[in-house]
Amino acid sequence: MTIESHSPSLSPVHEALLAQVPVREHTFIETEDVLYEHEGLELEGYLARDSQADDRRPAVLILHDWTGVGDNVRMRAQMLARLGYVAFAADLYGAGVRPTGDAASAEAGKFYRDLPLLRSRVGAGFTYLLQHAAVDPARLAVIGYCFGGTAALEFARTGAPARGVVSFHGGLVTHDPSDAGAIAASLMILTGASDPVVPDEAIAAFKDELRAAPHVDWQVTSYSGAPHAFTIPGSDRYRPVADARSWRALVCFLDEVFA
Repeated sequence: MTIESHSPSLSPVHEALLAQVPVREHTFIETEDVLYEHEGLELEGYLARDSQADDRRPAVLILHDWTGVGDNVRMRAQMLARLGYVAFAADLYGAGVRPTGDAASAEAGKFYRDLPLLRSRVGAGFTYLLQHAAVDPARLAVIGYCFGGTAALEFARTGAPARGVVSFHGGLVTHDPSDAGAIAASLMILTGASDPVVPDEAIAAFKDELRAAPHVDWQVTSYSGAPHAFTIPGSDRYRPVADARSWRALVCFLDEVFA
């Protein structure tokens, strides 16, 4: 039972959370930073997988929060790889663009104001994963955190052939006219019941839009006392109970959509 890494180690708080997902016997987890492109822009994502697997595996595309590819999505990629998935943390900003503070808000704002660009940027990561030799192209899912949760739901509206799409405390953007009818994936929305970014009115409006597309399979779960970004360890907004519950919900959801 061995783990190999070709990228920087995680912070102690992320390493501690990763340790809660045991490595399976005869598993060799390999991680690597991956350069790819979108419309001439170089992007740098992060791939984690069991390099000893001799069959094509279901895969999960992970979309980062507004600080870019960092320890949180790297940790989640490794957690998913330990469960047997090929996991790829896509880069929505560009290689080397890892903003903090007000700069992160400004960078994310560029994409909130240009949702077609956001969808397309997600699509570049999805295509990379779809074409990877270790991936079963018929079994892909997309998950995202905060800004990435919004991006995942926007990508679902393109009709992308993902089995499932999951938003962790992402913003819920409704569309008028609605394009929810294009959604082919099952949706799971995991949100904080004390999140001012996603108030009850936003959840209700999003549900109403989905109800108007009756073929779409969806579920929404709110976690009591959870603020925005409740799954981000090391933050004062981190809520371990809500994080653990949402992680278990994700694991069960992937089992279901990949069956």
